[in-house]
Amino acid sequence: MDWTGHARATLERDGYRLSAPRTAVVDCLADLGCSVTAKEIGDRLRERGVDIGVASIYRTLDLLHGLRLARRVDAAEGVARYEPVDPSGVHHHHIVCESCGEVSSFEDGELERAIERLSDRSDFAIAAHDVTLRGECPGCRQTA
Repeated sequence: MDWTGHARATLERDGYRLSAPRTAVVDCLADLGCSVTAKEIGDRLRERGVDIGVASIYRTLDLLHGLRLARRVDAAEGVARYEPVDPSGVHHHHIVCESCGEVSSFEDGELERAIERLSDRSDFAIAAHDVTLRGECPGCRQTA
């Protein structure tokens, strides 16, 4: 099952109505994918002729986050960013440019194995993790 189907099924299972605005936000988040803001979702929905208030978008994103269907990404720019959580557990991490705010994703098998080894040595029951690296993108380094 794809993320959209999984999200819809989870919402229904947990007693949340699949209203038109909620469904539109779920579909849009699935389309946009990695690390998007409520404003970007709103802009995309308006391009599609769907007018949903930003408060409704944030409420839906907060609900998805609370149900672990979406993850809030800390890009350190003062704006919440969100992305779908793959039901299979496959995920990626982020590199954020502290100058311009560009966010890039990356995957690293060695990092995942190191985190698993650390989890095995910890008394904590680790349910999830995320890694955000910060620095300067090539464009910002060139202009400095």
